[in-house]
Amino acid sequence: MAAAPAGTRRVIKVGTSLLRGSPERPTAAVIADLAASLNRQQRRGERMVLVTSGAVGLGCEVLGLERRPTELEALQAAAAVGQGRLMALYQDAFAVRGLAVAQVLLTRGDLASRRRYQRACRTLEQLLAWGVVPVVNENDTLATDELRFGDNDTLSALVAVAVGAEELILLTDVDSLYSGDPRTDAEARAIPEVRDLAELERLSSVASGGGRWGTGGMTTKLRAARIATSSGIRVRLADGRDPAVLEALFAGERVGTLFQPSASPLPDRKRWLAHALLPKGGLRIDAGAEAALLQRGASLLAVGIQAVEGAFSRGEPVRILSPEGRELGRGLSSLSSDELHGLLALESEERRRRLGAVRDAVVHRDQLVLLPGA
Repeated sequence: MAAAPAGTRRVIKVGTSLLRGSPERPTAAVIADLAASLNRQQRRGERMVLVTSGAVGLGCEVLGLERRPTELEALQAAAAVGQGRLMALYQDAFAVRGLAVAQVLLTRGDLASRRRYQRACRTLEQLLAWGVVPVVNENDTLATDELRFGDNDTLSALVAVAVGAEELILLTDVDSLYSGDPRTDAEARAIPEVRDLAELERLSSVASGGGRWGTGGMTTKLRAARIATSSGIRVRLADGRDPAVLEALFAGERVGTLFQPSASPLPDRKRWLAHALLPKGGLRIDAGAEAALLQRGASLLAVGIQAVEGAFSRGEPVRILSPEGRELGRGLSSLSSDELHGLLALESEERRRRLGAVRDAVVHRDQLVLLPGA
């Protein structure tokens, strides 16, 4: 693989396990190495976004905590302590090399709202145009459970989509994706390349949980790869403990695992519908409606809905579920859950009569995206 041309946009995600450092390579040294590598690429005309974990971990270190807290308030407080220290390390390391950084803190709600999503995109675009390196993190200090990404792997994929990146690099503490857990499976082998989403789905079964200090793990990295590759973004997974790994990746060397982008990526609005939205409920549909959606690209009409799950208002996102409950896609409902429950409760003849006044689609095909593998 050749090195990327000038003008390439990359998002680099750095995990907590790397930023906690080690006696041989402390946190400040890890960040200094990052700054040196990103500086060289910036000067070659590339634009870089850094998605960083580490605020909670550094806060725990400052506070002398031996384990990551589990209560939301304690996590938020630790993040508040650690975030300032984390940004100071980034600012110092990049300033030495003549680069400015900008702190960008996001919650899931910032991307789930179309208006706020577009505003975040414009802010990131302006920073990149100025040659500033955005340093993005989840707003752990303020985010509530329902507005959390839960992991910065997912956040990094959504940021890559938002800025139109060509590549997402996930730096972690393993050297590749493996066919099994190499810590317990002697037959586990490194997987150098993943070519399609179907293969990615099969690999989900080998994913392991997060570490002691982080919230990710291979499961969240595969989820991030699914989001990015379905949006036409190449993903590289590599061992960030190696100070030379970024230079190797930037040079196009085959290290770690490469996830190839989809040959038929989702268009921009469909990417937002598929990945950034937080569904408020679900619509279980019949076999006829399923065939119309999957085979003819139709809108979802009220007559095809069998059951309504959850509570939602008009214009809010919902999951579209097959008769067996498998998620087929996501979209924006033109009717509230109360209105739909009212329709479903009617006798068949009365329902047909009422549906004459509800001819418009409940989920229009322009407001609906089918998920890969549906």
